[in-house]
Order: sequence, then structure tokens, then C-alpha cells
Amino acid sequence: MERLFTYEEANDLVPWLEERFAAMQPLRTELVDEQENLLGLLRRRRSNGHSSSEEEIAAAENVVTRLTHRLQDAVKEITDRGILVRDIGRGLVDFPSNREGKIVHLCWQRGEPSIDWWHPTDTGFAGRRRL
Repeated sequence: MERLFTYEEANDLVPWLEERFAAMQPLRTELVDEQENLLGLLRRRRSNGHSSSEEEIAAAENVVTRLTHRLQDAVKEITDRGILVRDIGRGLVDFPSNREGKIVHLCWQRGEPSIDWWHPTDTGFAGRRRL
């Protein structure tokens, strides 16, 4: 059974979430850069005239794997609390909650000072409604 948050419980986690997503941003950026590097190495290996060494490719794959695991661990720290991570880049999360007897999602995005939005569980960000 998923955890249900009161507005106060969810809102109290906003500063903690800001910190978590702030710490994830450089990691996410580094991962994207390293993935692009790996793709470049793989393309050069396949092209005529220039090849990447298997050692270079293996090293790049190891870096991507390590960064992926670190980012997954950071997301898991959030999801383990019952918070639904929707978009790491935007810092978008949902908190399952009860509103007038129905399960809804309290919606928060990095940079917002507090939780001011909600939406039904069958709609996403586009269906956000002001609390």
C-alpha cells in the first residue's frame, strides 16, 4: 500500500527535496556528458579511419555505470519515503494524498516555495490544479 501524505507532511519535505535535487543536478549533467562521450567513442569505433580502443570504451562504460548507480541511489532515497519522482531534470514529484475522500497527487516542482498544486492520479503535470 502506498503512503498517503497530508499537505503538511508533504510541504515539510520541500526543503529536503530542494537539497536532494540540487545535489542530483551536477551528477545528472555529468552522466549526460559521459553518455555523449561513450556514444562518440562507439561511433568512432564503427567509422572508417578512426577507432576507439576497447580500453577507452570500457572505461567510459564504467563511468556511465557508476554515475547511473549514484543517480539511482539518490532517486531511491526519495522514493523510499513514498514520494513519486516524475522528472529528475525538473525536480518534479508527486505525493499521494487524500483529497475529499479520493486519492490524488500533491504536485511539486523544484523552485516552487511550497506545494500549491494537485492533480487526479490519472492526469499528470498538465492536469495540475491550484490548491
